Parts: sequence; structure tokens; C-alpha cells
Amino acid sequence: MELKLLNDQGQAASNVAAPDTIFGRDYNEALIHQIVVAYQANARSGNRKQKDREEVKHTTKKPWRQKGTGRARAGMSSSPLWRGGGRIFPNSPEENFTHKVNKKMYRAGICSILSQLAREDRLSIIEDLSVDAPKTKLLAQKLKGMGLDSVLVITDNLDENLLLASRNLPHVLVCEPRHADPVSLVHYKKILITKAALAKIEEMLA
Repeated sequence: MELKLLNDQGQAASNVAAPDTIFGRDYNEALIHQIVVAYQANARSGNRKQKDREEVKHTTKKPWRQKGTGRARAGMSSSPLWRGGGRIFPNSPEENFTHKVNKKMYRAGICSILSQLAREDRLSIIEDLSVDAPKTKLLAQKLKGMGLDSVLVITDNLDENLLLASRNLPHVLVCEPRHADPVSLVHYKKILITKAALAKIEEMLA
């Protein structure tokens, strides 16, 4: 598998050899969907709370007598059938949203995403990406000169200047290979990987 090696102007200078086991796999939509959903579900925190009929603040007095009114029988206004009553199956803070994904499945899903990105020409390699100072303007100008507006930059070592310069750009994310999650890989239009980070990715997914 050959991946494009970009220069500082965002033009293809040459090609870089990449293993087919990582960048040449078939597109497995079901597996990618599963790991994306699992990643988002595992990021959820159980912080929502609803009250059952015991916790709702209501009087326990019987609303009306049992017989003779022509209305349905009612015991108390905290009934789940009533407006403002308690929930029958309330949401609890202890609710667990996590999905289990095996390591082999996760790695195979990441490889499938990377392979599809390479086929769609959304993934490129760059020798190195850095800025002289932690200035958002410098990074924005550099990315604009390369023709990139929405980009995920995967670098082997997080440079402080690059990290600080990218934080105020809403469509730019800089991370290390171990933090490249499936949601970000799918979300951004372009993926830039440094040559050193490419070696780490090959080592991680081998």
C-alpha cells in the first residue's frame, strides 16, 4: 500500500510504503459502527436521575372516596399514571452504559477505518508538522496554505507549541497515535500522520 507524502505546501512529494494489513483491509461497516457506538457509549456518565413514586413529594391522602364519584379509583397523587407523579422505571445515576469490545475487534475496526480513509484519499503522511511559537494564527496559516480546514493531526510526540496553537481551532485536533479514537478518525475530513507516528501506528496495530 502506498500513501501520499505531503510537503509543507500540502502537495504530494512522493509515496510512503505502508502495510496492507493495516491500510489495505476491506471496509467492514458493521464493525466500524459497533466500535464507534461503543466508544461513545463508554464516554457517557450515569448522572441522570428521576424519581419514583416513593421519592415524589406528594401527599398520601386519597384524592377522593373510593365509590360513588363515577371516576376511576385513585389512591394517591404520586401515582405514575398521574401528571407529576413518579416514574415507573426511573433512570438512576448507577446506570451502566458501557459496551464491551474485544481488543482484536477494536484493532480490526481501526484498521478498517484507516484503510477506507486511504482509499478515499483522506489520509496522508507528512514528514513533520510544527510551529515556531504557540500562536493559533501561525498554525491556521500553515494549514490554510496546505488546503486543510478540518484535519486530525497524529504526531508521535506532542509538541507544546503545536498543541497550544491548535486548541482554539474548532476543526483541528492534534493527538498521539494511542489517543486516535474511531470517532475522531471518522469525523475529520483529512487525517495527517507524521512519519514517526506512522511507525508507532504500525507497531500498535501489528
